[in-house]
Amino acid sequence: MTEANTSARAEQLKALHEAPEILSVVNVWDAVSATTVAALPQTKAIATAGHSIAAAFGYKDGTMPLDVALSGVERIVKAVDVPVTADLDDGYEDPAETIRRAIGIGVVGANVEDRLRPFDEAVARVKAIIDAANAEGIPFQLNARTDAIVRGGDRPIKDSIEDAIARGRAFLDAGAALVFVPGALNRDLIEPLVEGLGHGKLSVIGAPGALPAAELQELGVARVSYGPFTQRVALRALQDLASDLYGSGVIPTDTPALN
Repeated sequence: MTEANTSARAEQLKALHEAPEILSVVNVWDAVSATTVAALPQTKAIATAGHSIAAAFGYKDGTMPLDVALSGVERIVKAVDVPVTADLDDGYEDPAETIRRAIGIGVVGANVEDRLRPFDEAVARVKAIIDAANAEGIPFQLNARTDAIVRGGDRPIKDSIEDAIARGRAFLDAGAALVFVPGALNRDLIEPLVEGLGHGKLSVIGAPGALPAAELQELGVARVSYGPFTQRVALRALQDLASDLYGSGVIPTDTPALN
């Protein structure tokens, strides 16, 4: 992909993040899952799921080497004509270099998690990512993730929300496009986060039990993604089919040729 194409896709993703409508991105893990989702007219951008790519390559979540992660993402970028935002774990050892390499294969946005590192260190890593993207001349869309809620442990949820807001504001000030707060599944968590971060700045995950996208939009959420859950649904369908085929089943006659 040329630099001009990468920049154009980054601008497309930026516009989607800034639009009044919530951006729903369905997470994929390989070329065929990407083309299957991209074929839908509703698809405006593609998000990769690091957990799912790791599983496809035989790694546990968070243990996949960077070279493997980028090779998986590159296949997805090459397979589709829409912007691709990648899950890049915590940015690895050198987040600036990780983003430079990601931009080099056509990635125009990323989730990078703070893993609840010390505040100043977490902010510095976000700034390094933005500085690296700016040096490449790409309006890179960083969906900066804070684990303030999911790694909050036994502290009161009010403290975790306040920490998420403090970190998120600092990430935004450093140049992040959005703040991704996993664990924000209901109104009691989402409303104060939107109030603290600003309308259209919060990104959440649509885990089982989460609010529907239309309701999230009403609350001021900018983006919803689905992480490893899309792959889990697909694998359940495969396992259910296999169980049926081991019995008296046959392949359904209405099976579409999506591959």
